[in-house]
Amino acid sequence: MFLGSIACKWGILFAVKSLKKVKKRNKNHELGALVLSTSDPLLKSKLSHLAFSKWRNEKLPIGVYDPPSRPARPPKPELVSPKEIPAPKDSGMPLNAYMLHNLAHVELNAIDLAWDTVVRFSPFCEILGEGFFADFAHVADDESRHFAWCSQRLDELGFRYGDMPAHNLLWRECEKSSDDVAARLAVIPLVQEARGLDAGPRLVQKLVGFGDNKTSKIVARIADEEVAHVAVGVYWFVSVCQKMGRAPCSTFKDLLTEYKVELKGPFNYSARDEAGIPRDWYDKSSTNKHGEVTKPDTTEKLSMIYGRLASIIAMENENASLNKPAE
Repeated sequence: MFLGSIACKWGILFAVKSLKKVKKRNKNHELGALVLSTSDPLLKSKLSHLAFSKWRNEKLPIGVYDPPSRPARPPKPELVSPKEIPAPKDSGMPLNAYMLHNLAHVELNAIDLAWDTVVRFSPFCEILGEGFFADFAHVADDESRHFAWCSQRLDELGFRYGDMPAHNLLWRECEKSSDDVAARLAVIPLVQEARGLDAGPRLVQKLVGFGDNKTSKIVARIADEEVAHVAVGVYWFVSVCQKMGRAPCSTFKDLLTEYKVELKGPFNYSARDEAGIPRDWYDKSSTNKHGEVTKPDTTEKLSMIYGRLASIIAMENENASLNKPAE
C-alpha cells in the first residue's frame, strides 16, 4: 500500500511536470495527443483533467496536430475478443467488482475516444468551429473523472483495473470512423455512448440487488452525466449534416449501414429522449397512426438539449471534483 501510494503521487507529479512543459504557444490538440500517448490509466485520467483545465483556463488556441495511430495502453488488462471475456463466476471477482471493472474499461476508452475526436479532426477547425472541440474536450474531462471514481471504488473493494481481461471493441469502432467526422459522431456518441444510456439503469439495479449501494450510486451518477455526452453528439451530428445539406435521420441510418454498425435494444427511451435522439433514428416501430415515421421539431429539441447541456456544464464547473465520487 505504501509503495502504491508513492507510485501514485509520483505519477501525478510527472503529469503536472509534463503539462508545465507545454508552453502557452502550444495548442489544445497537443495536450490531447499527450493524453493519448500516456499508457498508465490513472495518469491518463489525471492528465486528461489537467489538459482540459489548462486549455480552458489559459484559453489556448485549437491548433492542428496528428493523433497517434492508437492510444497507449498499459500491460494489463490483457485485451481479448469479447467472447473470451470470462463470465462473472470465472473472473475471480465478486459481481459488483466485475461490473465495475467493465465500466472502468469503458470510461478509460471514452477518455481516448473524446481526445481522439478533438485531435483527429483538428484540421477542420474552421468548418466545425471552436465549440465542437470545446464540447468534446469537456466530455474527455468528464470521462477522466468517471474513470477515477471507478478506479477508487475498485481499490476500496480490494481490486484494481487490469485484474481481469477486457476487450478492444470500443477502439475498433473508433478506428472505423477515423476519416469521417459524421461517421465518428454517429458511431461513438449516438450508438456506443447511447448504449450506455440503455445499460445504466439495469447495471444500477443489479448492484442494488447485490447489496452494493455505494457502487450503485456512483454508476447512477455516471449514467446521468452520460446523457449530456450523447446530447453533444446529437447536436454536432445535426450541425454537420446541415453543413453537408443532408437529412440527419437518413444520413445516420446510411452511415450505420456503411460502417456495419448494428443497433440493439432494449432501449432506454426516456434517457434517449432526454439526450435528444429522435426515436425514428433507431427504432423501426416509432411510427404514427398513419404508419409514417415521426418527425420531431429538431430545431426546438436541439435548443432544449443544448440548454440542458449548458446547465450541466455550469453545475460541474462549480461542484465536480476529479477525486470525489458520488456519496
